[in-house]
Amino acid sequence: MLKSSRLRLPSCPWAHLLSSLSLTVLWKVVEKFMSPKASKTSSAGENKSSSSQGVKWSIGAGTNLLQGFAAKVDREAKQRLNEFAKELRSFRSVDMSGCNFGDEGLFFLAESLGYNQTVEEVSFSANGITAAGVKAFDGVLQSNIMLKVLNLSGNPIGDEGAKTLCATLMENSSIEILQLNSTDIGDEGAKEIAELLKRNSTLRIIELNNNMIDYSGFTSLAGALPENNTIRNLHLNGNYGGALGANALAKGLEGNKSLRELHLHGNSIGDEGIRALMAGLSSHKGKLALLDLGNNSIAAKGAFYVAEYIKRSKSLVWLNLYMNDIGDEGAVKIADALKQNRSIATIDLGGNNIHAEGVNAIAQALKDNAVITTLEVGYNPIGPDGAKALSEILKFHGNVKTLKLGWCQIAAKGAEHVADMLRYNNTISVLDLRANGLRDEGASCLARSLKVVNEALTSMDLGFNEIRDDGAFAIAQALKANEDVTVTSINLGNNFITKFGQSALTDARDHVLEMTEKEVEIFF
Repeated sequence: MLKSSRLRLPSCPWAHLLSSLSLTVLWKVVEKFMSPKASKTSSAGENKSSSSQGVKWSIGAGTNLLQGFAAKVDREAKQRLNEFAKELRSFRSVDMSGCNFGDEGLFFLAESLGYNQTVEEVSFSANGITAAGVKAFDGVLQSNIMLKVLNLSGNPIGDEGAKTLCATLMENSSIEILQLNSTDIGDEGAKEIAELLKRNSTLRIIELNNNMIDYSGFTSLAGALPENNTIRNLHLNGNYGGALGANALAKGLEGNKSLRELHLHGNSIGDEGIRALMAGLSSHKGKLALLDLGNNSIAAKGAFYVAEYIKRSKSLVWLNLYMNDIGDEGAVKIADALKQNRSIATIDLGGNNIHAEGVNAIAQALKDNAVITTLEVGYNPIGPDGAKALSEILKFHGNVKTLKLGWCQIAAKGAEHVADMLRYNNTISVLDLRANGLRDEGASCLARSLKVVNEALTSMDLGFNEIRDDGAFAIAQALKANEDVTVTSINLGNNFITKFGQSALTDARDHVLEMTEKEVEIFF
C-alpha cells in the first residue's frame, strides 16, 4: 500500500438517493467536454443530446412524473461527480468503490486522470462499469505517469473490457498494481493479459481472483511468464485452472525468475496437478516467498509432493494448505519436511482432517524449529489429546507467536493443557481458541493462567465457547489479580454471558486501566 494521503468516499449519497426513487442519472462526456449544450427531453422520458459534444443524460422511465425533483437530483449528481473529479486531482490515494456511477460516470471521471500529477492509487471497484466504460481510459492511461495502482474489481468488464484495457496499458509505464478481481474475465481475457505481460515491464502485481479462467487461460498466462522479468505477484484464486492449468503454470514457472508470490486458492488442482506444479517450482529460478494452495482437493499423496518441495526450498516463507484433505498421513509428511526447512515462518494447515496423531508430528517438528512464528491448525478434530501434544512441546520449544486452534474440539480438558502451557511459554502473543466447547470450566483454567505473569500473550479469542457468567467472573478476577497483565484484547463474543458477567468484565477492564494505565479491549 502506498504511504500517502488517502480519501475514502464512503456513502455516495447521490447514488443512494437515485436508487431509492428508481431514478438513474447517467453522465457521458464525449469529445473531452467541448462546449456542453443543453439536452432535450423526449416524451418517453429519455434525454438525447442536441450535440455530440454535449452531455448525454439517461433518465429512467416514469420520472417525467417528478420532473422538478429529477432536475434537483440531476444537479446533485453533477455536483457530486465534479467533487469526485476534484478529489482525483487533490489526493494521492482515492477510493471510489461502490458508488455505482457506471460507464458514463467513468467517462466523466477519467478526464481527471489525464496528465494528472497527483493521484497514485485509485479504486473504481464495484461501480457497474462494463467493457464500454473501459474505453474511457483510452489516451488517459497513456499520458498519466503518476498512477501506480488501478482497481477495477467487481465490475463486469468481461473479456472485451480486458482486451480494451490491455491495449491501453501497452503504452503505460507507471501502473504497478492492476486489480481485476471478479470482473467476468475468461480465457480470452486471460490471453490478452498474457500478451500485455509479454510487453509491459512495469506491472509488479496482477490480481485475477474469482474470474472464469480455465486451463486455456492458465496456459496463456504461463506462456507469458518466461518472457516477463518484472511480475512479482500473480493472483489466480477462485478460477478453474484444474490439473491441466497447474501443469501449464509449472512449465511457465521454470523459465521465470521474477515471481515472488503465487496465489492459486480454490482451483481444484488435485494431487496430479500439485505434482506437476511442485516440479515446476523446484526448477523455478526465482525466489518464491509465498504459495497459496488452499482449497485445492489435495490429499495425502499431494502432500508428499508439497513436502518434497518444502525440503528443497530456501526462499518460501508463507505456505497455505488450508481446506484440503491431507489427513494425518499428509501432516506427518509435511512435519518431516519442516524439520529440514529453515525459511517458512507462516504455515496454514487448517481444515485438513488432521487428528491428534498428525498434530503431534507437527508439534515434534517445532521442537527444533525457531523459524515458524505463525501456526494455523484450526478446523481440525485434534481433540484434547492433540492439544496436549502441541502444548507439551510449546511449553519450552519453538518460536510460535500466533497459534490458531479454533474449531478443534479440544473441550475443557484441552484448555487445561493449553493453560498449563501458557504458564511457561514466553513467545505466544496471539491465541485463537474459538468454538472448542470450553464452557466455564475451560475458561476458568485459562483464567488461572492469566494470573501468572506472561510477558508475551496480548490477544486471546474465546468466542463461540458456551461460556457463561462463571467463566466471565473467573476471567475478570484474573485480570484484576495480575498487576503486570500484558493482554490487550479478549474476545468473548457469541457466548452465553449475561449482563452480570458483562458488568464484571467491564469493571475488571476499568480496574486495569486505573491501576496500570493499560487498556484491555473486551468484546462480548
